[in-house]
Amino acid sequence: MSTNGAHPLSPLVEVDSLVVEFTVAAREWRSRAQALRAVDGVSFTIDRGETLGLVGESGSGKTTIGRAIVRLNTVKSGHIRFEGSDLSLLEGAALRSWRKRAQIVFQDPYASLNPRMKVEEIIGEPLRARGARKETRRQRVQELLESVGLPPSAGGRYPNSFSGGQRQRISIARALALEPDFLVADEVVSALDVSVQAQIVNLLSDLQEDLGLTVLFIAHDLAVVRQIATRVAVMYLGKIVELGKRDEIFARPLHPYTEALLSAVPVPDPPIERARERIVLHGDMPSAIHPPTGCRFHTRCPYVMPVCKEIEPAFRAVSGRFVACHLVSAPETVGSAEIRSQRDAE
Repeated sequence: MSTNGAHPLSPLVEVDSLVVEFTVAAREWRSRAQALRAVDGVSFTIDRGETLGLVGESGSGKTTIGRAIVRLNTVKSGHIRFEGSDLSLLEGAALRSWRKRAQIVFQDPYASLNPRMKVEEIIGEPLRARGARKETRRQRVQELLESVGLPPSAGGRYPNSFSGGQRQRISIARALALEPDFLVADEVVSALDVSVQAQIVNLLSDLQEDLGLTVLFIAHDLAVVRQIATRVAVMYLGKIVELGKRDEIFARPLHPYTEALLSAVPVPDPPIERARERIVLHGDMPSAIHPPTGCRFHTRCPYVMPVCKEIEPAFRAVSGRFVACHLVSAPETVGSAEIRSQRDAE
């Protein structure tokens, strides 16, 4: 049985050994363009109806993965499967049919909405592209506005008359217009005030439960991820370094990077907050163009060993989760198929 109560046989999304590269232009006339490997051999699955939190620092590759899943980034190698079908093989009508099933909500609510279109036009655009009649679009837009906590009258206004949180609600309504099965929420609260963040997270949680959505929730704030995610994947410099159930990772992180991220999350209890020890990571994340040899985290790891500088740790199954660290002993290296088998067997 699946560890999170979702469908035990087939995950909705499978990412297997995914590699995404970008070409970086040469800075000097004598030099050549270089390849930046933003995502390097990542594997994970997302079960139907669950929310997977994908966390890490800026530049770790989180957004690149989300955009690759919805076919906005080109995949160099590896596979992304949706209900078992390889998305790289979809073309023409098959691709257009699939696109209505997977949608994305972007990070910046001020840049993702066309300022020259009214809200009813923005939300209704996907329906218009699918041939829906004007009256049908109007009725559906009103339903969507109500579902995200906005009055139907909001449809007659332009985006610049709304706050950041309200604009993000509009973006969510647009993403839900075609009744998708899968939603990528890409840093959807990072540009919002803390009080508004909670409202958007609660809205997504309610929609996920009411509509049976499967969600990839991308964020750098672990406190936010803890409120919504079923499982958590931690990324560092293009690789997932730890993946497991939310509560287990928050209670006992296995990877030093996960441990450092969690130590930075404030505790809402002043005595405990003052007494606890924080792990401070020195230096910046290395360049993805020339990543360190061995473990990519070894340049900042407080527990670095000689082996960390020479040999890259394998992504292994450990105590019901997966981790890539020489500090943790484990029996086997895994890919997405093995991840699914391990979880379903528990």
